[in-house]
Amino acid sequence: MSAEREDGISLNKFISRTGRCSRREADELLRAGRVLLNGEVARPGNRATADDEVLVDGQPITPQDQPTKVYLALHKPAGIICTTERKVKGNIVDFVNFSRRIFPIGRLDKPSTGLILLTNDGDIVNKILRAGNQHEKEYIVSVKQALRPSFASQMSSGVPILGTVTQKCWVEPMGTHTFRIILTEGMNRQIRRMCEALGYEVTRLQRVRIMNIPLGQLPEGEWRHLSKKEMKELRSALKHSKKTASD
Repeated sequence: MSAEREDGISLNKFISRTGRCSRREADELLRAGRVLLNGEVARPGNRATADDEVLVDGQPITPQDQPTKVYLALHKPAGIICTTERKVKGNIVDFVNFSRRIFPIGRLDKPSTGLILLTNDGDIVNKILRAGNQHEKEYIVSVKQALRPSFASQMSSGVPILGTVTQKCWVEPMGTHTFRIILTEGMNRQIRRMCEALGYEVTRLQRVRIMNIPLGQLPEGEWRHLSKKEMKELRSALKHSKKTASD
């Protein structure tokens, strides 16, 4: 199969539509050489149709494998790892133990708690995660040191981490050691790194909202299906969102 082929759909989209993983994870499978397309190792950029044979780790997948789309909200406890790798102890897939294959939208690091969404809809994952779409995520954070008067303005103005400066964000102190923060980007361990750069150690981090989806009173360790109202609002908010930088 030639990468220049124009019919069909991109192979990463083909794989994500089966509900196996997101497009981003499909790209990782392709780069790792774990995908065969008509008997040959596939490459990023290849395309596929329903007539092609696609194997992932030796197992065939087809568009007909696509299940009914599922959207879950989980109150993740500390200690659970946001990975689909079943060999990893404490992985989120085994913790939720859902009857169909699902994967998390983004991540919360192992010590953090709070809201994380899970789905088998690869398209919605990319729209929510892409930083350029400016979708809000809200957190309540506690730190070991007392907040200085300048803390909120320093955090909200942008903090140098990972060789760049974070985007401006909304920050509100909630007490001497606790604050609320709303981000529209999602760098690795961003809040913890921002706090560390300003001389604070995070002792508790909980995500309480993703876009229009609140954590609410969902008990820790429990999950629920998103409501029809939430899905309608979510799809409306994502209507003009891009899935990739080139869209």
